[in-house]
Amino acid sequence: MPLTPLATRATGVHRVIMASGNLFPKESALNVAEYPLSSDNRSRSASAGGSYQEMANPKNSALNLFIVDDDDVLRETLTKRFSRQGMNVTSAASAAEALEKAESSRFDVALLDLHLPDSTGIELLGKLKEKQPDLEALMLTGHGSMETAIQALKLGAYDYLTKPFHIPELEIHIQKAYEKVKLARRERQWVEQIRFESPRYRLIGQSGAMQKVVGLIEKVAPTEATVLIRGASGTGKELVARALHGNSPRHERPLVTINCAALQETLLESELFGHEKGSFTGAHQTKAGLIEVAEGGTLFIDEIAEMPGGMQAKLLRVLENGHYRRVGSTQERHADVRIIAATNKNLEEEQKANRFREDLFYRLNVVTIRLPLLKERREDISELVQHFLSTRQIGPKPFTIQPDAMDALCRYDWPGNIRELANVLERAQILAENSTITLDDLPENLVESAPLAGAGSSHIAADSRLLRDVERRHVHEILRQEKGNKVHAAKILGISRRALYRLIHKYGLKAEE
Repeated sequence: MPLTPLATRATGVHRVIMASGNLFPKESALNVAEYPLSSDNRSRSASAGGSYQEMANPKNSALNLFIVDDDDVLRETLTKRFSRQGMNVTSAASAAEALEKAESSRFDVALLDLHLPDSTGIELLGKLKEKQPDLEALMLTGHGSMETAIQALKLGAYDYLTKPFHIPELEIHIQKAYEKVKLARRERQWVEQIRFESPRYRLIGQSGAMQKVVGLIEKVAPTEATVLIRGASGTGKELVARALHGNSPRHERPLVTINCAALQETLLESELFGHEKGSFTGAHQTKAGLIEVAEGGTLFIDEIAEMPGGMQAKLLRVLENGHYRRVGSTQERHADVRIIAATNKNLEEEQKANRFREDLFYRLNVVTIRLPLLKERREDISELVQHFLSTRQIGPKPFTIQPDAMDALCRYDWPGNIRELANVLERAQILAENSTITLDDLPENLVESAPLAGAGSSHIAADSRLLRDVERRHVHEILRQEKGNKVHAAKILGISRRALYRLIHKYGLKAEE
């Protein structure tokens, strides 16, 4: 099941704009929407990335705008105008009030007056950026200079406008700043997640057991249902999670994976929910958690049975109402993510042992997909072998496999399932001569433990052991004759020196032999 390709990334461009033209007098602030653009400003607004007609009625339902200005008339006018356009507008008259509101709300774009009663807009910008690194800011001032513009841009301001300015022009720059915010968040999401897009990571198999799994994926993927994937290690639980995400309405958003067994409880909480600067030793900056990184997409929680009890309660809250808090924060955040979980343990037994919450189990277990062991789908092994040899090829030449080696692979019980098969084939390619995998290139325990089916299998097994004993004694005798000289011994045996080393290792022969 191929996944959707990565979205193309774009980068915003900083600009310094010293506005001029029609005045913006306080007494006419409420009618500012009626002021037309001059030809110069109309041209400049178009160069900023859009036209006045395109931006006059933008769709701003998701834009969180923060206006910080001590001019009451301007602040109220802008608040009313942008609220009517569908933006979520918050305003403040001072730096102290702005910082207080930034503790409890998340903003996309801020309009910051350069001269505030208790601080400067540049100082406020630095503090806001610490709290909300994604925030883009437009600096507003009635006394602009190139020096202050450059300083503001160095501190991370998106743009710089002088009063008086045209409101339609301001709208354009707000929209462009918001586009940059969205692109930055999308970029961070792509960087954080690991996407598997090559054919190497397809679901493989035509067996009845696998077709049942694929059928469930096709039914569940288009929904928002929480899914619990159950199966032994190495059966492909993460691939199923990726197939669910790749065939869901969220496929253009990120799929983020976290493994609960790989992290301690304190680190797991920080990774999952994020943390605030200074919330614990070593927290030198604010960090978004993987729930936030996966916004709009899917969060895959692997080995969920290893999640500590305290974390289980917090995850349950996310599943129930989407609410969570970063470590060290009092601000409530809301997550828009689909959660897929996986485990190789019996969660019913974990509940009885009081290691897994019953209410969390019921929240996760909306739909269960059980993955079969590899030995339960032996008819898929040959197809899997060809798949791994073609997608995980070592070297420039494609590998083939001899029938007796393939037979041994199909008869083996595979306690490590598909992961073990992939590793065995990687090893076999490294050892194989002339790009052909033979029985000798497979691990000895695999060849010896694979049951022989059919009539007379006991006689065949006895003959096989006898042949190996003869081979061992013959190699041992040649090495003894050549006094351990492996170059001469390999020539006499008619094999390469590499093959001789494999036989020495296989039969446990000592170097002096």
